[in-house]
Amino acid sequence: MSYHAAGRYVASGIGAALLVAALAAAPTPATAQSKEPVKIGFSMALTGPLAANGKQALLGAQIWAEEMNAKGGLLGRKIDLVYYDDQSKPATVPGIYTKLLDVDKVDLVVGPYGTNMNAPAMPVIMQKGKVFISLFALDVNSEFHYPKYFSFLPVGPKPRDAFNEGFFQVAAQQNPKPKTVSLIAEDAEFARNACEGARNNAKEYGFQVIYDKTFPPGTTDFSPIIRALQAADADLVVVCTYPLSSVGFVQAANELNFTPKMLGGSMVGLQATAFKDKLKSKLNGIVNYETWVPSPKLMAPAAAFFKKYQEQAKGIDPLGYYLGGWGYAYFQLLGEAVEGAKSFNDDKIAEYLRTHEFHTIMGDMSFGPNGEWKKSGMLEVQYHDVTDASNLDTWRGMSYQTVVAPADQATGKVIYPYAKAKK
Repeated sequence: MSYHAAGRYVASGIGAALLVAALAAAPTPATAQSKEPVKIGFSMALTGPLAANGKQALLGAQIWAEEMNAKGGLLGRKIDLVYYDDQSKPATVPGIYTKLLDVDKVDLVVGPYGTNMNAPAMPVIMQKGKVFISLFALDVNSEFHYPKYFSFLPVGPKPRDAFNEGFFQVAAQQNPKPKTVSLIAEDAEFARNACEGARNNAKEYGFQVIYDKTFPPGTTDFSPIIRALQAADADLVVVCTYPLSSVGFVQAANELNFTPKMLGGSMVGLQATAFKDKLKSKLNGIVNYETWVPSPKLMAPAAAFFKKYQEQAKGIDPLGYYLGGWGYAYFQLLGEAVEGAKSFNDDKIAEYLRTHEFHTIMGDMSFGPNGEWKKSGMLEVQYHDVTDASNLDTWRGMSYQTVVAPADQATGKVIYPYAKAKK
């Protein structure tokens, strides 16, 4: 199987790709190299549980490359995207990036989708001294402190806290204020990081954690987890999960009529159209993070992209609101940095990224310590009034969701408690 990459095909199997690339890797004179395409390498989840999001991001990246190539490319060189399917498996990632750098000889790299995929790429990237812009990776540079790392995730200076801080802000505003919280997390890097943030937020906003457990990735029966949470009987329940677990948890919570006063927080997957459409009315009442919503204010700079994306989105998320725009924009960021630095040199690009503000279709950003955004752009939304007859037009707008935090982006008030929104 192969995948089209900006005008050429790249084998998705690492073994086959190594052979093909090795045969093609003959030395080229420096004068000829300057006329060759600039190769940008990355892995992306195109199969496995993260594929619903990874395919959106890939289409976004391809649209960016097509647009840039129509304008003459980057610094006069056409753009060639070289990518491989990481199959949503962290273990595949180091080999892919080693191949991209050592065999494919890509000029630049960007990250795959998700915390669990970006973290294992870091040692390879650091060894080669490459600029690394990750896509939706939560605080992966907190241990490495790599100066050429830049996060494309709007979590701001407190990345672990940002995924559920809005949840706690909203809870703290209720009268009477709820008192207790249960935490449940998938035992994987993203979920552990987000759950640590939940502990920080509980302390910050004055809630008592009375239950704090993890469960293994690949869990399919969430009934025992829900019953344990019911027994704990906390006012608030924060859930930190990846897509398939998020769906399984929501389904089990509805089947067992689990109704704490607030439920949600850090569930990845609920943002994607495919998962929204699978769950439908089961979403009602959940308060969860979003990174972007199609409100008039946020849609304005992105409208042209989404029109183009939705015309091309055959067989993948038809709207692209979760990862399509971000997949475009993190390449847009890289392109702006290359053009600003007037160089493909990683040191010069990193210096430009550290010292300038950037303007993308998904918002403006500048970078602070550990390559995180200086200001958070995370949103907290509540889903409501969804019926099992809901269709694509439902998910296209804002009728089924209210932004409840932060205050400057809010489109309404939370329906509290959770059981009230489920009616």
